[in-house]
Amino acid sequence: MYIESRKIHLIEEVLKVEDESTLNALESVLKKAKKTRGKKNGIYDFVGVVTKKEAAQMRKAIEDTCETINENDWK
Repeated sequence: MYIESRKIHLIEEVLKVEDESTLNALESVLKKAKKTRGKKNGIYDFVGVVTKKEAAQMRKAIEDTCETINENDWK
């Protein structure tokens, strides 16, 4: 029931808005949320989220901790 009261409060606040740019921003957010609902994230959704330094640290950690597979070990 908490979500319903939040929705009502949000509607009340939107009704008070008089600035058209604010309404455009709200519409944009709602359209984007509607498009992404149920959509799975891909690798390109994370571009720019991780810095180059963090990416290098992640690569280093993977190299240091991952096992190297030798093809001849299991033949």
